Amino acid sequence: MSGQPDIVIIGSGVGGATVAAGLAAAGAEILVLEAGGHIADRPENRDQRAIFQRGHFRPDETWYEADGTGFNPGNYYNVGGNSKFYGAVLTRYRREDFDEMQHLDGVSPAWPIAYEDLEPWYGRAEELYQVRGTLGEDPTEPVHSQPYGLKPVADEPAISKVRARLKANGMHPFSLPLGVDIERWLAKGKTPWDAHPNSFDGKMDAETTALAAALKHENVKLQTGSRVTRLEAAADGRIVAVHYLRNGEATVLRPKLVILSAGAVQSAVLLLRSANDSNPSGLANRSDQVGRNFMNHNSTAVIAMSPWFRNDSVYQKTFGFNDFYLSDGEGGPPLGNVQLLGRISGTILKGAMPAVPEWLLNLTTAHSIDFYAMSEDLPSPESRVMVDGDRIVLKWVRSNWQAHERLVAKLKQVLRSAGFPVVVSRAFDKRTPSHQCGTVRIGSDPKDAPLDVFCRAFDHPNLFVVDASFLPTSAAVNPALTIAAQALRVADHIAEKDLAA
Repeated sequence: MSGQPDIVIIGSGVGGATVAAGLAAAGAEILVLEAGGHIADRPENRDQRAIFQRGHFRPDETWYEADGTGFNPGNYYNVGGNSKFYGAVLTRYRREDFDEMQHLDGVSPAWPIAYEDLEPWYGRAEELYQVRGTLGEDPTEPVHSQPYGLKPVADEPAISKVRARLKANGMHPFSLPLGVDIERWLAKGKTPWDAHPNSFDGKMDAETTALAAALKHENVKLQTGSRVTRLEAAADGRIVAVHYLRNGEATVLRPKLVILSAGAVQSAVLLLRSANDSNPSGLANRSDQVGRNFMNHNSTAVIAMSPWFRNDSVYQKTFGFNDFYLSDGEGGPPLGNVQLLGRISGTILKGAMPAVPEWLLNLTTAHSIDFYAMSEDLPSPESRVMVDGDRIVLKWVRSNWQAHERLVAKLKQVLRSAGFPVVVSRAFDKRTPSHQCGTVRIGSDPKDAPLDVFCRAFDHPNLFVVDASFLPTSAAVNPALTIAAQALRVADHIAEKDLAA
């Protein structure tokens, strides 16, 4: 790449990698800046003691709560971002998630676009991420204009039996839409993929699909070890420079377009830290909404046990159900989504229960099955990301927790009826990046939102923010596919409006 790139993309997670893939064929010179490096193909990738007991991959980083208490966040800085460790569930938001929805603890506001506006790009994102799935099993499923191109990942025998029990009891279990080539994954090692890093082993993450597709074009380049520190805006609002550090050396780029895709927390932090005389509260922040409306799914691990059930599965994570998604099943407000977790072993549990012998935990998990209950976290301006000098301050104000507790209670009841007399649960906290989103949201009015419906900053015509931060609501399903679909939609908009001229 000679001279200055036309477009700089900051971050190589699902948003950044997918918008790069969408723009690659337009011919513009594109440079993707990534703060971290590639995840190497090492034994630790499948070593559950290294991952869950020693925290081998966790960042050496401290964020702070509003009271000054520090904590180690579960965000990752590497090519592909958090998707390298994700569960590869690539679910569409339900159609109703784009409309205003009344919850037990308040209202989830309507999006400035409808499901139908995004639907064509959902299909393209499913193709790009090679999603395995099937239609017609989930009553809450929105309209698909095209079927999945690949068959769903098969249930293992023990999991198939539990699916049948739930179906017999009136539930509607459906095959999770997954970005996993299961044969390739298992050929590398008999482990689940959920929370295990991927080094081109069969999991379809941002690096192995979208970024790989983008980098096939000579006009797209990736530069690792490049941490962006500030965006420089001119008096007319245009972003005129990207300042970053590479190997400790300060460097400046002056592209025509900047696409910020550093993640819901880091994108907000960078905008806030880029304040200048014309934008004293941070870039794109005329609405005072940058950093606000932070959301992080209410989520709980639910483990069901029975001495008469033998779970010999390896990966487990193949079905979910949405029977309590649009209502509580009794005419009340919505509660959320239920899906299988990746198979939990005694080695994994040992990380959370260090005082219990691992052999005893292995004995227990041999007779258990593991679920993940997920409820919507409602947007609130008081739930926010802030900066205090070099510190990142995260003030997460949980919402809709009573509904989540009801979902967990409903799930426990369902599992007991399915033959599991002992069911225990444990909620996740802010150390787990449970689908963080919402800090630089899209909207129709610059008084209320930093971005327009194509993720363009109202205040900066050549700045786009394309990652989980644009989401106006968290819904109660995994957000990766919605981020990817919007990224492809934004890429088409940029190609038409900004590059065609």
